[in-house]
Amino acid sequence: MSARVALTVAGSDPSGGAGVQADLKTFAALGAYGTAVLTALTAQSTRGVRGVHVVPAEFVRHQLEVLLDDVQVHAVKTGMLADAGITRAVADVLGSRRRGPLVVDPVMVATSGDRLLDASAVDAVRDDLLPLADLVTPNVPEAAVLLGGAPARGVDEAVQQAEELLRRSGSAVLLKGGHLDGDDSVDVLAEPGATHLLRRPRLRTANTHGTGCTLSAAVAAIAARGASRPASWRPVVEEARDYLHGALAAADALGVGTGNGPLDHSFAHREGS
Repeated sequence: MSARVALTVAGSDPSGGAGVQADLKTFAALGAYGTAVLTALTAQSTRGVRGVHVVPAEFVRHQLEVLLDDVQVHAVKTGMLADAGITRAVADVLGSRRRGPLVVDPVMVATSGDRLLDASAVDAVRDDLLPLADLVTPNVPEAAVLLGGAPARGVDEAVQQAEELLRRSGSAVLLKGGHLDGDDSVDVLAEPGATHLLRRPRLRTANTHGTGCTLSAAVAAIAARGASRPASWRPVVEEARDYLHGALAAADALGVGTGNGPLDHSFAHREGS
């Protein structure tokens, strides 16, 4: 049986904790063959982003077209798209090419607080990319930006915002609740006909660099196994959250960097060795 292929369209992180590097590690850990189209180079570490060099939109388009001319891709995730030109180029290619489920992680701000999406690109994400998505995975601040409102202050408001984003975009929504207070971390999955509250005990760690990238990549890797788009995203998301929980729980032992350290994508291998 040929490999199941997942594609990430995102920026690079030299520290290996986020972006394309985290996505490829996640794909490999979950059994998908990883491919990647780069949208930006960043100068960053566990202590923050110090610079961004954006790839020209036409070259991002060229990367995508050349790859899709040759490789059958079973699932796609997008991460850092940097600006409106890249966002529209990616949406144009993915909208016209046959591919598997599309998971959109609307990356706007890094864990460190550094902005990773030009303000002018928000409309392009909302208007051009989200209508193509099968699942969108914003965190609380990102959902607020996409809706043009204030961030949710609790789970009830997060439910309302996830359902409103579902109504506006037509795509299922996984609103990540890591920014909310409480002993549990509560994500909201809104899909047609059902809204689910997904709870896990909150892990107390500062080593959360790349958490959002990892979760969306895990969803894409798991979705790539299927022969079609999931009838419900809940089983896929629950398995992806299991993987994220394990990688977060093992993160403190890595000792990489002096800021917000990365997750341990090889935790299952280390536990089994």
